[in-house]
Amino acid sequence: MNDIIIIGGGIAGLSAAARLSELGKVTLLEAETALGYHASGRSAAAYLRDYGNATVRALNYASEDFLRHADGGVLSPLGMVLLEDGTDMGAFRAEVASFNMQELSPAEAQALCPIVNTSHVKRAGYQEAVYHLDADLMMQRFRKTALGNGAKILTGSPVSDIQFADGNWRVQVADHTHTAAILVNAAGAWADHIAGMAGVAPKQLQPLRRSIARMPAPGGHDVASWPFLHATGEVWWAKPDAGKWIVSPSEADPMDAFDAYADDMIIAEGLARYEPFVTQAVTRVETTWAGLRTFAPDRSLVVGRDAVNPQFIWCAGQGGYGFQTCAAVSQLLAELLSNKAPTLDAKTVAAIAPSRFV
Repeated sequence: MNDIIIIGGGIAGLSAAARLSELGKVTLLEAETALGYHASGRSAAAYLRDYGNATVRALNYASEDFLRHADGGVLSPLGMVLLEDGTDMGAFRAEVASFNMQELSPAEAQALCPIVNTSHVKRAGYQEAVYHLDADLMMQRFRKTALGNGAKILTGSPVSDIQFADGNWRVQVADHTHTAAILVNAAGAWADHIAGMAGVAPKQLQPLRRSIARMPAPGGHDVASWPFLHATGEVWWAKPDAGKWIVSPSEADPMDAFDAYADDMIIAEGLARYEPFVTQAVTRVETTWAGLRTFAPDRSLVVGRDAVNPQFIWCAGQGGYGFQTCAAVSQLLAELLSNKAPTLDAKTVAAIAPSRFV
């Protein structure tokens, strides 16, 4: 018999497997044939400590030491520049304050990123404490840790049925039944579906699509030192990525859980919003993709024991914050399952607890 079954092989499930495999026997079940296939494999791969609501930011800050230092860390300098075209200075100043930015002139912004169009941009903000995040390395490290602790990681294992009886979960995959005392729901966009299969009340989680277009480095520039760019209201964002340049329309379109793909019209509209802010027109898009960012109604994560069945553990609702919060979240899961006092403050633990929906 397994002690713990985890459903979901993205960053939420892998980080949970790494931590919880120190407590008992863990089996992770991933429906796809590869780990991180959905949202985790389509991440913007950046750490923005002041991104998200107050609860998310608390988790960001609590995870930062791990992201910086564990096994040499996964962060490298990036920085972020906010661009405003003069149409909404009130919103611009609110974002500058929210992200703890310093205000810059258009020329100062152009010094940080040479394609900033100073004839269109009227004001800018800058935050140095934004970082590239090596998402693949992070997932591989959690996978290695889990396997080193004896965990089983099974890909190509879609769950067809879940039953709870006699104090244990029975999870059906094809003709095999996995059994455990604890079931961790880390299924991302499918988390409410998994809860329904398990007879647990869903949390009204909503997947939202976000698309990305990848293109050659603008003007043949070396983009390695360029910052993360975005416009007031997050109507688009852009960043360097492995020598290329990626731009997102930054849409948040409600979707059912599915293997998301980019909509060409949404991409075109986003690029049209982006182009006035820069001096280099988009002449070629190499590829596009999309992922689902899944949110609870209050935009905070859902982490902890279910209020009705405490042997059902939620690790869901990460939105776009999964990588930058997973260190704190997985540590909290380990503390809850070993009946230790949480390292996180009580206010944050309560703000992400599944019981807040009861």
